[in-house]
Amino acid sequence: MKKYFAELFGTFWLVFGGCGSAIFAAGFPELGIGFVGVSLAFGLTVLTMAYAVGHISSGHFNPAVSFGLWAGGKFSAKELIPYIISQLVGAILAAAALYLIVSGKSGFESIGGFAANGYGELSPDKYTMQSAFIAEFLLTMFFLLIILGSTNERAPKGFAPIAIGLGLTLIHLISIPITNTSVNPARSMSQAIFAGGEYLTQSWLFWVAPIAGAVVAGIIHKTLFDKE
Repeated sequence: MKKYFAELFGTFWLVFGGCGSAIFAAGFPELGIGFVGVSLAFGLTVLTMAYAVGHISSGHFNPAVSFGLWAGGKFSAKELIPYIISQLVGAILAAAALYLIVSGKSGFESIGGFAANGYGELSPDKYTMQSAFIAEFLLTMFFLLIILGSTNERAPKGFAPIAIGLGLTLIHLISIPITNTSVNPARSMSQAIFAGGEYLTQSWLFWVAPIAGAVVAGIIHKTLFDKE
């Protein structure tokens, strides 16, 4: 159970910190943190929780990461469902906390997009479904290659969370305008539940593309890089 609670708390922090920065701080007049600030926030959530609880659960905080590690031979199939449930619970609890905070603002009327992911009219810069799928697939694939490579027994010890956190920061710097950046089905699902409407109906892409990219990365690493 310690592993599952670690995943819950880690995913909670990722969604609360990353999406919270987008909801509260990114658009603040004149002092907003913008795309760079949100990108750093997502990277820092993973970096900090990887050090805080990564030694307990390996620090997935993301269903796509769990699938990618499984495909790479680093994670047991029997743990997939418990991990994903823990991640979803953590993400949804974080989204609920964000909703309670944002709805308490004076003059509150609507949560709007709520940092949810989307394509087409819901894309920040109106990118198509095809563009969104390609971006999410490739970015998650490279995210898993970073994770698998930096945690390999031949990699320098103790630095993996830094590489992973900076990798996630770079991913957001690339793709916030395209999809608002997912590479994490739990993060996408939690925000879509509260944003509702088309955000919810489009959420399939943010399950399929990241998981497919992660699985491909796992196979690539296992086949090409995980041997002397």
